[in-house]
Amino acid sequence: MAPVALSAFIAASAASLVAAQVGTFPATPLASKRFAYPSGLPYKADTENLVRGIQTGYNICNSTTESQDSLCQTGFVNSVDDFCLWGAPKPNSIVGDTEGEAVAWCTKPGRGTRLIPEGALKGVQFMRTPDYVQVVGYIDQAMINIQHGDYGGEMDPHGADLRGNPLGGLVYSNSWSGSNTSFTQVIEWHNFMGSDQFCFKACDPSKTNAAHFCEHTLDRIGCAFNAPHAAQTGVFESCEGDNQDFPGVYTTNGAVVTYKQPPEELGAITTMPYTARIPASSNCVKYTSSELFVALASATPNAGAVTTSASSASSSATGSSASRSGTSSGTAAGAASTSNDAGVVVMSGFVSVLGVLFSAIFLS
Repeated sequence: MAPVALSAFIAASAASLVAAQVGTFPATPLASKRFAYPSGLPYKADTENLVRGIQTGYNICNSTTESQDSLCQTGFVNSVDDFCLWGAPKPNSIVGDTEGEAVAWCTKPGRGTRLIPEGALKGVQFMRTPDYVQVVGYIDQAMINIQHGDYGGEMDPHGADLRGNPLGGLVYSNSWSGSNTSFTQVIEWHNFMGSDQFCFKACDPSKTNAAHFCEHTLDRIGCAFNAPHAAQTGVFESCEGDNQDFPGVYTTNGAVVTYKQPPEELGAITTMPYTARIPASSNCVKYTSSELFVALASATPNAGAVTTSASSASSSATGSSASRSGTSSGTAAGAASTSNDAGVVVMSGFVSVLGVLFSAIFLS
């Protein structure tokens, strides 16, 4: 093929590819969809079959789906004894590989989800603020199928292709309704899982700054910067607190600065230009784990799940100290996460198809 013809062919192919990549994104982003709970729940909130395939779980969850094999993708953040975390469907999973398939693991039965096994939660702090509620703490993550030693990553209702992680994952809370039986759909939320730590923040959808407090683009710097807190191992408490600063926004030398997460190709994030302010808290009420999580006594890990005590001796042999996602929930050290930038999906597909394209040219 002549050089001019080749360049024209490549240009035309690239243009066609860019046009085709529009199909990467859903007609309606997950964060723009509204479903009343429980009457308005769809079987699947995501009905697309695009680059990442189909939603692997479901959103209508009840007694018929409740088991340690449930694929329910509807979660809750209500109180210190009533919340869910996004865990993996299969034992020994890496968050970066399975975030699109994550399932709800909860502390209360009756909603059709899996239950967090007894003893998995090592410390929990629930915080109610003017603009959001959040639950943070420590967990034996292997008991909810996340590989021991995995730095983890972030789940949120956006994702690179606007379909959410997990695909179609919905979150609800009764924190703003004034009734334990009336639930509000949480439009903006984020959940960091990894390094045996977690933080799940649900932002009040009636407030102006929900998207800012539940920022979803800082997926490589974990809980310490996205949900700064004072949770402690062995402590279980419910508190009231002030709002945090918007994630990534800090003041230095009298100037307000917005932190920009560096591209992954620059390597791991090993230092940060600021220390996140931990908001003041008050009216903290302490509990024991046995008081809060009575219903978990019968919950067990999936077969094949390896708990921290059993896996600590083997982690060096398996090389499971970091994940492909690489977001440590507590620190930026070692982070090398997958991006939440929608443009990444287009470009990665573009590069992949061009690779096939060039192979076809030179083999023809």
